[in-house]
Amino acid sequence: MQIVERGNGPALIVIPGVQGRWEYVEPAIAALAERFRVITFALAGERASGVPFDETRGLDNYTDQISAVMNDRGLERAAICGISFGGLAALRFAAAAPERTSALVLVSTPGPPWRLKRRHLLYLRLPWIFMPLFIAETPLRLRRELEAALPSWRARAAFAIGQAKTLWDAPISVRRMAQRGRLLRHLDVEHDCARVSAPTLVITGSNELLWLRRTADRIARNIYGARRRVIRGGGHFVNMTHIGDYNSCVVEFLQNTTRPWSERALGSV
Repeated sequence: MQIVERGNGPALIVIPGVQGRWEYVEPAIAALAERFRVITFALAGERASGVPFDETRGLDNYTDQISAVMNDRGLERAAICGISFGGLAALRFAAAAPERTSALVLVSTPGPPWRLKRRHLLYLRLPWIFMPLFIAETPLRLRRELEAALPSWRARAAFAIGQAKTLWDAPISVRRMAQRGRLLRHLDVEHDCARVSAPTLVITGSNELLWLRRTADRIARNIYGARRRVIRGGGHFVNMTHIGDYNSCVVEFLQNTTRPWSERALGSV
């Protein structure tokens, strides 16, 4: 498996979003690497990951992958941070392996009662035909968020150019995105939330799509003691458009994680 490691300090494992490639959040990773030993990777199924994907095992593909990464790097425990779809993988790992999860950070992660729309189910059935439409509609769907997050057209243009360059360097596979999308049809997020014992921080932007903010609220309510942070002006890409505020939230949370929480994560409380 290809593993990317940046920085020094306490270990922080970052799980990328539905694109499956860490390169799409590289600037945020670079910022966190100033304070943490950040470890990341491409999701199982991506050629860059070197790990196969078994669709029948769902999110457990990623729990195995996270465990393998930790074993490779000699880590018994680590903080786990999941971005968007990657937050679902992080949540499942924290639920399945509490003894290895020192803290959990969920960023713009969909939760209950969110469901795929009818047209999105069609995209998943015929990904080669319809998934390009989904990708094409994404800028339109998130236009208001980006306009609020980046009021300057120059900033929006720079962001778009950066994402286009990443797309060139780390191409998206519509087939693998569809595989991940199909997992969303049968998730029991509330069950995973109930099993989490690590200290948890749930982050969204104030301009995130309303349904996503509401599902994030519900995730936070269903995880015992979870903290909720809303970054003013941010949208779904809050970890990229508001790197400073996002980085401060994560640093403050992880530095202030107290001993009783750590004991509880280890099952002694």
